[in-house]
Amino acid sequence: MSKKFNPFQFLSFSGPYKILHMTWFAFFLTFMAWFNMAPLAAAIKEDLNLTDSDLKVLMICNVALTIPARIIIGMLLDKFGPRRVFSGLLIIMSVPCFVFALASSFTQLVITRLLLGVIGAGFVIGIRMVAEWFPPKDVGEAEGIYGGFGNFGSAASAFLLPTIAVSVFGGEDGWRWAIAMTGATCFIYGFIYYANVTDTPPGKTYHRPKRSSAMEVTSMASLYGLIFMQLPMILALGVLSWKLYIIGFLPTQGKHVAYGVLAAIFCFQAWKAWTVNMPNIKKGYDENDKYEFRQVAILDLAYFVTFGSELAVVSMLPLFFKSTFDLSLKQAGMIAACFALMNLFARPMGGFLSDKLGSRCRTLTFLLGGLSVGYFLMSNINSEWPIPLAIASTMLCSFFVQAGEGAVFAVVPLVKKRVTGQVAGMVGAYGNVGAVSFLTLFSLYAPETAAKNFFQTIAGCAIVCLIASLFLKEPKGSFADAHHDEVEPCGSAAVGATS
Repeated sequence: MSKKFNPFQFLSFSGPYKILHMTWFAFFLTFMAWFNMAPLAAAIKEDLNLTDSDLKVLMICNVALTIPARIIIGMLLDKFGPRRVFSGLLIIMSVPCFVFALASSFTQLVITRLLLGVIGAGFVIGIRMVAEWFPPKDVGEAEGIYGGFGNFGSAASAFLLPTIAVSVFGGEDGWRWAIAMTGATCFIYGFIYYANVTDTPPGKTYHRPKRSSAMEVTSMASLYGLIFMQLPMILALGVLSWKLYIIGFLPTQGKHVAYGVLAAIFCFQAWKAWTVNMPNIKKGYDENDKYEFRQVAILDLAYFVTFGSELAVVSMLPLFFKSTFDLSLKQAGMIAACFALMNLFARPMGGFLSDKLGSRCRTLTFLLGGLSVGYFLMSNINSEWPIPLAIASTMLCSFFVQAGEGAVFAVVPLVKKRVTGQVAGMVGAYGNVGAVSFLTLFSLYAPETAAKNFFQTIAGCAIVCLIASLFLKEPKGSFADAHHDEVEPCGSAAVGATS
């Protein structure tokens, strides 16, 4: 078991700190690859004669499969362990990176962007890896550092790839070499990661769920909740299909086929959840082995509001500042970047507060309250505000958003150890559901009031989520030296650690 987490030991590269560093960097690389198109969009558009509508299609494709991928990756993670799954994801996803870099047609671009959406599920894997190496009392801070530094991969993509494309490679094919470089880095690091990490510290058991084809729940009420919580994810994919139809990429028949496939997927997921869980629910669980799915559902909603709003806001913020204060694109982009850059500080701080304030649940409630106030302030920003005050309000809001994300994932690994991957997968997927939902609403608002209504909508959702968080129960052993279910109750399916 790890020693007490100490921020001053962060530069250490041994024991749990080695695992933390290697894992956040793996996450960092997945986000660099996932967001490698947006900074180079202008060059890609010019080289391949794309339209603005074509770029919108590609951006939608980039996030479409991340929602189901996070669920699937969560299942694979609990079954095979983070070492194999993270290494495999990095190596396999380098292939669509290379193909995208070589693409010569719009169809090739669409297919490879859809596939690259899967790499956005890498975040889920490290959540369990870090939880295996750090005790509950320190897991919030460790997960916050993992999430904050890893998330910075998207900002690194925006800062580095245009420079690499122009200054290092140059010419019309500079963007191709820059994107291929992200694929090559993922490919190489996949092997490095596999050779240098283990799923657990020496002598510790890696616990797997009894069945991995659907999330394990321990009561009938939880089973009904699990089935119901699949519906918003399916609806979000339906909205993406509708948007592809609206911009002309999907024909009417294609839209109907997509809806039919999504309905079939929902039915299959419901059937699978029922058949996987009913036998064990009928047998009954020891009281110490039970957990309430309500915990997962509340965390889903919290990540819907926190990470979902972050993804949505960073998509519209540059244009918001440009139009509100009549700035250049460069100036607006630099100001808007403050929102994402707060990840390096705010997300670890959310985990730190969760570890130190004595109640993970009340910490999350407090941060959700701050988030709602922050977005309410942003909804009132107008051209009469001094720009420094607008920036300060934006950064204040960003702090609560990303600290809230850190607080959510300070709880996730403590819900039920052996299904941490599946819990993290569902919670992570709800972040993408939130982004799709908020951006869709933003597109439906009247242009003159869109930003104000957008921020107020998120603030309102945060208040609803705050109320829900009051029903979140403090996980067992939240501040213990070991996870409460590391020694499995009689009858569970613990297996040996993998290396």
